[in-house]
Amino acid sequence: MTQEHATQELLITPLHALHVEVGAKMVPFAGYDMPVQYALGVKKEHLHTREAAGLFDVSHMGQLRLHGEGAAAALETLVPVDVVDLAEGKQRYAFFTNEQGGILDDLMVANLGDHLFVVVNAACKDQDINHLQAHLPSGVELEIIDDRALLALQGPKAAEVLARLQPAVADMLFMDIQQVQIDGIDCIVSRSGYTGEDGYEISVPADQAEALARTLTAFEEVEWIGLGARDSLRLECGLCLYGHDLDETTTPVEASLLWAIQPVRRTGGAREGGFPGADIILSQIATKDVSRKRVGLVGQTKAPVREGTELFDADGAKIGLVTSGTAGPTAGIPVSMAYVRADLAAIGTEVFAEVRGKMLPMLVEKMPFVPQRYYRG
Repeated sequence: MTQEHATQELLITPLHALHVEVGAKMVPFAGYDMPVQYALGVKKEHLHTREAAGLFDVSHMGQLRLHGEGAAAALETLVPVDVVDLAEGKQRYAFFTNEQGGILDDLMVANLGDHLFVVVNAACKDQDINHLQAHLPSGVELEIIDDRALLALQGPKAAEVLARLQPAVADMLFMDIQQVQIDGIDCIVSRSGYTGEDGYEISVPADQAEALARTLTAFEEVEWIGLGARDSLRLECGLCLYGHDLDETTTPVEASLLWAIQPVRRTGGAREGGFPGADIILSQIATKDVSRKRVGLVGQTKAPVREGTELFDADGAKIGLVTSGTAGPTAGIPVSMAYVRADLAAIGTEVFAEVRGKMLPMLVEKMPFVPQRYYRG
């Protein structure tokens, strides 16, 4: 198969031609032809996002709407998260679970008043849509949004830049969401993102996405950022990537995601449980009895420890696996995310990563490795 033929079979986002025009290096990702980096290169793109503002095309993600009076209650039967009490104009992190307590996908849920707005991962999009269609009651309508792109503007100067086009966004707090015009374009804007920095995710009509992207990148603070830097940015800030750090064999308790399960869904009362795998997940919460835990690891040498690297204890017994790893451009040291045997998950525990036949020492470290800078007012 030729490269040209392979590319033809990939889906493209509404910004594909613009990426090619500005010299992006395109790679297959989750069934799409996506920009992995631009002229700056991954490390400089990473550092630019931490210092100024980066623009990401995340239009490959799935955008959905749930309509109907019972939409929040219906969604609660599929996630261990409080959706019913989610205030209008607010967004929340959630995940679908299976009957074994494993995570089918992680997602964002927002209350836009007359409907719920849901964003799911690109690689799980079709599966998630099928899952919702199979389980939602007749009074709740699932609308698949296929005429909108999704941009993320991230970094300490993101708010200043976006407020030049729409001053109202400056007053938004972390996880606020609203329908607002940006440069005359009807957008859905949330103050959130996947970099650990302050910033926004902007759902924009597909036919106006290029115009908005050109307007944003015309500001000197803003550079295009590819998937390479998106990955190192999210990892430094301790954020999971589905299919790597989370999967359908991993429970939220093993994944150290207990913070995302609100007390109303796990500590008694009418809305405790009632989601797939609830018995297993609630039992793990109560007993703290899991065989493995997701942890952060910091390298004690300069060598990055990548996904798939096996981990051992001082006696040479295999005790875990690295699920994400980077050189840590901002952290200044190699950082990884891994699952290790639960008795070795305490902060400060030394483990050893086998890299090219050498046992490299690493320490279990608290995440995030770089402070999150979300704007909470």
